Amino acid sequence: MPFADELIGDDAAKALINAIAAIVPGTPLTALDSAVGELATRSLRERSDLLRDALLRDLPGDYATFARTIRAAQHGELPFSGWLIWPVTSAIAAKAIDDGGSDAFDDAMDVLAALTSRLTSEFAIRPLLDRDLDRALATVRTWTDSPDEHVRRLASEGTRPFLPWAKRVPAILANPRATLPVVNALYRDESEYVRRSVANHLNDLSRQQPELVVETAAAWLADPDDNTARLVKNGLRTLVKKGHSGALELLGFTRPTNIDVVGPNLSAAQIPFGGTITFTATITNTAAVPATLVIDYIVHHMKANGSQRGKTFKLTTTTLAPGEKRQISREHSFREITTRRYYPGAHAIELQLNGTTTGRADFTLLPTG
Repeated sequence: MPFADELIGDDAAKALINAIAAIVPGTPLTALDSAVGELATRSLRERSDLLRDALLRDLPGDYATFARTIRAAQHGELPFSGWLIWPVTSAIAAKAIDDGGSDAFDDAMDVLAALTSRLTSEFAIRPLLDRDLDRALATVRTWTDSPDEHVRRLASEGTRPFLPWAKRVPAILANPRATLPVVNALYRDESEYVRRSVANHLNDLSRQQPELVVETAAAWLADPDDNTARLVKNGLRTLVKKGHSGALELLGFTRPTNIDVVGPNLSAAQIPFGGTITFTATITNTAAVPATLVIDYIVHHMKANGSQRGKTFKLTTTTLAPGEKRQISREHSFREITTRRYYPGAHAIELQLNGTTTGRADFTLLPTG
């Protein structure tokens, strides 16, 4: 399986060249030819941008001419799908923005919808959303009624506030309610592919507007279908990890009472850099009714400035019968990884039950060497 940065490699670039050359025979594609040899040292986004810019240099005509070429390639005999689509869709958006006219803008949105099933156009619509959010969203809202699940997903995925790998759209961040009509139209979609996007969109919104997200999720649960509860649970996952009381209550996890917790108990007071620590705890439901619990744990990491910062990790969701006792155990690794840097010094582990923290055990991460 290729690394992410290799998804747009020489094969994708050559397929793009062949598909375009078949539509405009005799046109020199020198910029694209040169780009093939420059991909290896670049990241995935940089590879896409390189091919986008090369395509625009090799086809320097107006928007209408460029769009006709892409449409013809779409219906041509040679393959025109997969990762080559990312630079193509990005080029369409760039060309429409450079044109500056409403006709080019609207046509570009149509082209992106037509191409999205061949990979995705979710990254390419971001510049158009940024250029004219109201005009773009007017088209996006029509996509929610498309018979094509890929287009319906594009409506949700392309407008996510924090879409991975994508540039932010300041106007969406400034007005989180702007995309609510889109996800409100799709939360009961028949396609799981679309519903997953809606859940991720809701989760994105929770980073800025947790109360708005809980309000929206409550409205969905008041008018659900068979899949709504699962979608909402997925969409509220970050708020649940943060212990947001409104999200937890909406999912049926009330503030824990009559719950006795012993622990966490640590396997060591000191661990070597790169090592692993184990903790255990015993949780007892002393109430006369069952207790449904979301059990997480927080690792308080030492930061470079000597302060601590907590990160929440999922442990389990369980229901304890009256009087039931449950032992939990977990190993936590401090192995070096590229996404987190560890600093030696004071650390701690704390349990979290339905958003309420309980117990804290301190330990020391030793320096390297």
